[in-house]
Amino acid sequence: MSVPFTLLGLLEREPSHGYDLKRDYDAFFGRGKPLPFGQVYATLGRLARDGKVVVGEAESGAGPDRKRYVITERGATEFETWLTEPVEAEPHLQTVLFTKVVLALLLDRDAGGYLDAQRAAHLRRMRELTEIKRSGGLVDALLADHGLFHLESDLRWIELTTARLDALAKEVRS
Repeated sequence: MSVPFTLLGLLEREPSHGYDLKRDYDAFFGRGKPLPFGQVYATLGRLARDGKVVVGEAESGAGPDRKRYVITERGATEFETWLTEPVEAEPHLQTVLFTKVVLALLLDRDAGGYLDAQRAAHLRRMRELTEIKRSGGLVDALLADHGLFHLESDLRWIELTTARLDALAKEVRS
């Protein structure tokens, strides 16, 4: 999971306070592992330092003053690059894969196109692993099988998610 890119994606949707970013992160991506407030603000501080977000004026409210964060052009460009690049095909990539699909839907981006690109990346990796399995010894074959089984599972998830994109879009946008 890439917390900085996820926060940039949430900020691209709309400028937000740190509290709102944490709430949205936890609602979409933090099931079972909420994002600590300290990590939210430390990440926002690094994003501001690197010119990817700017901090607006402090706003008074019922509690402590709150700062609204706004994504910059640099942040939007880096987020766009990250969002459209397929995740390196490897086991356990579902969290980043799911995050990218949900962010694409939240931001009215082409989630189906991203899933198509990810499918192609998986198929390329499967061909590479199949060649390793064919030409290597038993250890290589077993390792290749391990990777192939994970990739097959991901491909089934990609197909299922592609079929349900409209329903997922309605759910995450409500």
